[in-house]
Amino acid sequence: MDLNADLGEGFGNWTLTDDDALLACVTSANVACGFHAGDASVMRRVCDAAAAGGVRIGAQVSYRDLAGFGRRSMDVPPAELTAEIAYQIGALRVFAQAAGSTVSYVKPHGALYNRAVWDDDQAAAVVAGVRLAGGGLAVLGLPGSRLLAHAAEAGLPAVEEAFADRAYTPQGTLVPRGEPGAVVHDADDVVRRSVGMAVERAVTGADGSRIPVSARSLCVHGDTPGAAALARRVRTALEEAGVAVRAFA
Repeated sequence: MDLNADLGEGFGNWTLTDDDALLACVTSANVACGFHAGDASVMRRVCDAAAAGGVRIGAQVSYRDLAGFGRRSMDVPPAELTAEIAYQIGALRVFAQAAGSTVSYVKPHGALYNRAVWDDDQAAAVVAGVRLAGGGLAVLGLPGSRLLAHAAEAGLPAVEEAFADRAYTPQGTLVPRGEPGAVVHDADDVVRRSVGMAVERAVTGADGSRIPVSARSLCVHGDTPGAAALARRVRTALEEAGVAVRAFA
């Protein structure tokens, strides 16, 4: 199982994620590319640290929404969204290559991630942007999403992802952040859920039902309080359960 986290979610003098601590325990880093968070200095620093630690670098692309942290849904014309996805990947690729690494995959952030689960046009535009950027990059997304369907149709590696610290609906989608209980805060519960998703391939939904989970990568959100310590606990628990923790890309 791959273990990923959102990193580089700062801007100028403002910081959010404990990048160095998270890089010490994750295998893949979803690096903000400047549209919901991140700037040139942040991207360069995170890419340098990820490359030095042997952590895979992924482009976390989003709607152009710094004020809303990329969590507000937007009706962006497909052609414009395609160009913006390629733009973000290209920006991060410069710093990854300068660090002696490369961008290995793409993961949408926030509202774009959730929109691409069901919106055919937006999902197709994201995949078109990945293709425009070149390199045959893997696409990370929710199982059963239109995003992964379009990625597979385009011949790109489509990688299914699960979330350690997010609640699931009975349909296997994420409970919207605006609803109570959308984020799982109890660390012991997060660890138990993580092992269950990796070993039993299932998770308990918000309504108590048992939901099948098919995933090659597990996400611990970098902006969750105590995220680094939580990620360390998740990794240790996975390894103690006999799960090999390694990058998918």
